[in-house]
Amino acid sequence: MAFDFATPIERRHPNGGWASQKWHRYADDVLPLWVADMDFHSPPAVIEALHARVSHGVYGYGEVPDTLTETLCEWSADHYLWPIQPEWQQWLPGVVPALHLAALALTAPGDGVLTVTPIYPPFLAVAERTGRLPQQAALATPVSADDSWRLDIGALEAAVTPQTRLLLWCHPHNPTGRVWSHGELAALAAFVERHDLWVVSDELHCDLLLDEGAHHQPLVAAFPALAKRTITLWAPSKTFNLAGLTTACAVIPDKSLRKRFAQATKGLLPDGNVLGLVAAEAAYRHGDPWRQALLGVLREHCATLKARVATWPGVEMSPPASTYLAWLDMRRAGLGESPQASLLEQAGVALSDGAAFGHPGFVRLNFGTTASQLEAALARMDTLLAG
Repeated sequence: MAFDFATPIERRHPNGGWASQKWHRYADDVLPLWVADMDFHSPPAVIEALHARVSHGVYGYGEVPDTLTETLCEWSADHYLWPIQPEWQQWLPGVVPALHLAALALTAPGDGVLTVTPIYPPFLAVAERTGRLPQQAALATPVSADDSWRLDIGALEAAVTPQTRLLLWCHPHNPTGRVWSHGELAALAAFVERHDLWVVSDELHCDLLLDEGAHHQPLVAAFPALAKRTITLWAPSKTFNLAGLTTACAVIPDKSLRKRFAQATKGLLPDGNVLGLVAAEAAYRHGDPWRQALLGVLREHCATLKARVATWPGVEMSPPASTYLAWLDMRRAGLGESPQASLLEQAGVALSDGAAFGHPGFVRLNFGTTASQLEAALARMDTLLAG
């Protein structure tokens, strides 16, 4: 089956009824390559399943169907070689709420919550929002154009304190696109055990590995000893472009940890989104051919971006090994203290500001859009950046 990833889709609607954060935050003449949703239709199987559910006409309180939990078990076994159980799954409306709930469930006021920067901005807000102590350690930056961002265990050791209780981890990594090596994960696992930490492993981008034939290995699958202290977060939102349907899953093998997390959600989360649950099951059950086609498109777009960055003096990019997000170092591009603001004001291209990720001078670019829209945005960026 052929899938259309080339035809631009109108996402601006004047009446606001279908308002899109990505396309409505800025003026109509701005091309948005910022927030992490894609400008593609979701898989046809998902759209068909949603049509069928909508036509039923009753949208009352729902519950997670057994068919969904079984489908996720099959997906994990087939794609990650990790056999999980239905009872390990705690479905909830998003990964960001799960990060905050984990802090509430596993730590006390004043405890340290450790994150590794640069990082998806909500990670940096968890500690403050929950009355915990924010702690940060930086990744090791690339030393050349062919190098990658790397885990710096020394930086983690320098940041950890006796108050540290929780590590918020991102695997694969947002925003750098790193797929962590087994050696890096082994060092991380030893660090976690050594300091007796809880771990939340956000694996939201794990189904979008860009290298041909690459397969994701969940942190707990690689290091089963961590199962008693780890919550793994998955969602179909990035992979299948379902972010607005607010459906995610916390996979928690340990019974006591699972109970602790579930208790923390009481009264703080709504019941399951009936449409989101339907979409998730359809995506995991029938969406893989679409996902494989998407990966081909993303590889092409990443190659296009890499070639373009090579023509921009002072701009560096370590090509991502996962997802549709690129992390660009623009500190030497001559665009001032905020490259994001300069590109927005002078080129009409909206990117994510690296300062929000803990790294001013960087930007995150979303290449999950049509080739024509990506080219239009890059042409605008050429006006400021091309040598």
